[in-house]
Amino acid sequence: MSIFGWCSQRAGGLAMMATVALSYWVISSELEAQRHGYKYQSNDSLSAPNYDPQNGAIWVNIFSYYCLLIHFLVFCFPLRSCYAVFTIGRQLRKSARARTLKDIKFGHRRRSSSTSLSSSETLTSSRDLGSSSSSEVEDVDTDCYIDADIAPDRVIHAIVIPNYKEENDTLRETLEVLASHPQARNTYDVYLAMEQREHNAETKASRFVNEFSKKFRSINYTLHPSDIPGELAGKGSNMAWAARKLSERYSLGQRKDVIVTGIDADSHLSTNYFGLVTTMHMTYTETATTTLYSAPIIFDRNAHNVPAIVRVADVLWSAAGMSGLYKGSTVAPPTSVYSVPLELVDRVGGWDCDAEAIGEDLHMYLKCFFALNGNLTVRTVMSPVSQTNVTGGGHGKGIPGLIADVQARYKQALRHMWGALDTGYALRKVVEVWRERKHTSRAFRPLHTALNDASDGYVPESQVSTADPEAAPESGIFSDVTTDTLKGVNYERMIVLFHRLFEAHFLPVQMTILVVASTLYAWVTDGAPDVHGVNWMFSICNILRTVGFMEVALYLFLYEGFHKACLEIREKEMSDAGLTKGMHFSRREAKTNFIDYIMVPLVAPIFGSIPCAQAQIYHFWTVDLVYTVSKKATRRRAKSVNLDSLV
Repeated sequence: MSIFGWCSQRAGGLAMMATVALSYWVISSELEAQRHGYKYQSNDSLSAPNYDPQNGAIWVNIFSYYCLLIHFLVFCFPLRSCYAVFTIGRQLRKSARARTLKDIKFGHRRRSSSTSLSSSETLTSSRDLGSSSSSEVEDVDTDCYIDADIAPDRVIHAIVIPNYKEENDTLRETLEVLASHPQARNTYDVYLAMEQREHNAETKASRFVNEFSKKFRSINYTLHPSDIPGELAGKGSNMAWAARKLSERYSLGQRKDVIVTGIDADSHLSTNYFGLVTTMHMTYTETATTTLYSAPIIFDRNAHNVPAIVRVADVLWSAAGMSGLYKGSTVAPPTSVYSVPLELVDRVGGWDCDAEAIGEDLHMYLKCFFALNGNLTVRTVMSPVSQTNVTGGGHGKGIPGLIADVQARYKQALRHMWGALDTGYALRKVVEVWRERKHTSRAFRPLHTALNDASDGYVPESQVSTADPEAAPESGIFSDVTTDTLKGVNYERMIVLFHRLFEAHFLPVQMTILVVASTLYAWVTDGAPDVHGVNWMFSICNILRTVGFMEVALYLFLYEGFHKACLEIREKEMSDAGLTKGMHFSRREAKTNFIDYIMVPLVAPIFGSIPCAQAQIYHFWTVDLVYTVSKKATRRRAKSVNLDSLV
């Protein structure tokens, strides 16, 4: 590994050390100045001055301006999150109203048909969204509205559920929710991505395949080997193996309309999610194969059964995810659940399996982003994904239970912060993009046939066919090669991307260091003359810090309405599907969750700064992290039977 490669992987740790060193130098210099005093002597004096205040002035200014910058970023992040949760909540309510009006208008059409959504009447193709909308819903964005006249079975959804030692009830509940969708039998190809290292994984998967075989277009399982060299156990490597296997099932002609969706084992997706993805895929044809779809997440199933400090940590985690999903955002990394066209998966060579890919959602986003020179299209699916809060099984167990839940959430936070390795990956990729900026021709093959190829490598212009890309491919060894020409490098989006990466991987530690350092600096220089002229910056920092806390409180207030709207939508859908019995619904009320507002100052360091610092320090001697599965809450209609007890 080159020096640049090594440093890029430890960028967070190196930045932390540099900030600590800068803070120490500035504060110790000011202490020394206080000891000698700020005294000048005339130029004609033969004796040396006691202290020259200009010595080290540059470092004081760097420290002060950097401190101001960090506080400004901390001010901007919750402000953007507030805007995002407000706009997403408003669009969700608008979409729900439009859906209700559409159901009323087309109710007689559905009642007159003896089939489901795949009836010939429903499949009438129409690309004019306005023609299928009533006057009351004409202002609804395409991204928020499902067009019933777009043929739903043209787009196939390959849904991958990576799991390892997940409880049977957790997987069954997720599959039942998916099976309740009216389009499931026509468009859902479900893949249970199992791990070979899990005892009886194949038996477990076979049972689910048999149980749900008639509920989906197809349901299969893949078994990820545990002994592949260079792979790190985790969701990313499991997704990579499953994608290679599912790739074999789709012909070259089908691939442009196959969308791969990766979800967690406890993720509950609305039927609206896949309907919206289908609508956007069919509507925006020019960018259909270069688009990544992401959705906001919401923890609305067992939030009432976890400690407030854990609940707030997950609320703020969802804020981080939503902060890039507002309308007009061009950089929107996904959180946990996302959808990618299979042709885009082919282009980038699938999911990576090494240590840097432990946060596979962000890593796959970065891989697609740089493979397209920053011209990746991102669309927000206005259908929040329901997930469960991490728990250590401590509900009702007093202080020991509280400690167990906090420990479980801290382990998850450490895993999240381990994703700081992706910043190093992005640094190396931007250098690669710069070097190849004049080489825009690309060629790639289906994922399962290109395992040993560099799927997004440079192809000389002389080797790229000038034939019509829509023409039928000739037979032969290169008949499955797809050629394309990339757009120029989008530097503006790359700047925005690195700002978001800095927020995620650097800001928690940098802010903590500088809050402590600026407080010490103010204490050391209290009562002394402002010889460097920087006190005004620290006054602004104090204001920004105070306003930042107020913005977080505002976000929690706005989140109450967002949570309520999402919960009502999910509860209605589950009620219509007959799945509410035993299912958890966590309701929030501002007057009963006031303790959440008090927990914010504790959540930031415990689940932000400390695990972030720990991950960055550990990266100096290892980039590998042992992946552990977090315990999840689920309904239990009957006691699960352990397979070992049947042997």
